[in-house]
Amino acid sequence: MKIDFEHRQSAHCESGVTANLLHHYGIDISEAMAFGIGAGLFFGYLPFIKINKLPLTTFRCEVGGIFKRLTRWFGLQVRWQKFRNPEKAMDALDRKIEEGIPVGCRTGGYWLPYFPPAFRFHFNMHNLVVIGRENDHYIISDPVFPDLERCHRKDLMKARFAKGAMAPRGTMYYLTHVPETVPFDQSVKNGIRIVCRRMLHTPGPLIGVKGIRYLARQVKKWPEKLGQRKASLYVTQLIRMQEELGTGGGGFRFMYAAFLQEAAQRLQAPGLQDLSDKMTAAGDLWREFAVIGARNCKGRAGENDSYAAMTRILMECADREEEIYRKLLPTVR
Repeated sequence: MKIDFEHRQSAHCESGVTANLLHHYGIDISEAMAFGIGAGLFFGYLPFIKINKLPLTTFRCEVGGIFKRLTRWFGLQVRWQKFRNPEKAMDALDRKIEEGIPVGCRTGGYWLPYFPPAFRFHFNMHNLVVIGRENDHYIISDPVFPDLERCHRKDLMKARFAKGAMAPRGTMYYLTHVPETVPFDQSVKNGIRIVCRRMLHTPGPLIGVKGIRYLARQVKKWPEKLGQRKASLYVTQLIRMQEELGTGGGGFRFMYAAFLQEAAQRLQAPGLQDLSDKMTAAGDLWREFAVIGARNCKGRAGENDSYAAMTRILMECADREEEIYRKLLPTVR
């Protein structure tokens, strides 16, 4: 059985799954709009949390936050389930597929066999939608891939019950009620308000604009403090979190710029277009940082590719983003 579900490739798994599930139920929404309404943009440097024994840097909000906020503000009802028994988890998935209901699942991407080897590492927050089953294979709409994928039952079971940090524990979710109309404009404002406040006013030095500046100061110290080899590992991890686990560039800044562009048209607020352009420029800076970092990691750094240069770029990223959020917040008050 296969559900009639339109697969649309996206930049990121959670925002892509969110937009595709809502689109299935008749809500015309882009991935960028889902990301913005769900207040997906974020920054946090959390050295006390380790991923593959290296510090965590996050460019997006908490796992599940985009989907939960958007569905709550739109008045959608969602059924969430977690399991202890893998067989029972797969049986529950089968029942929903037989009912014609597309099901979102949280998985460990390392265990999904259709992932190319170069992108396969232990990361337990990958979202996808199961839309069918043929014998022992499931048909999957994974938004970061261009086409529908197929996955054997034993592989999907293993991915749903991957071990390690933030283990998915068989998490699955699906919509149970969708209202005829949704409060689009107010939800756009809600999403903007949360991002601005979080990036500007979160207490402590590790989150938001302050977190970017804190990271910048740390990057400059890494070669002397950690040694060249370990410093390269830290930079590699940082770039991976920005580029491979993010949106393929700019640490989600490009996607948020697209959201602001759509919001400018929806809210009839031309000023948002200017801020969209500024956010795109900030994304370009993040990409420049990644390029210089990659040169250092590969031993190809030129005289202008020092760790001090990376620090200067990060400081400029912080300055530009702070200006954007301070101008953006009054538009939704």
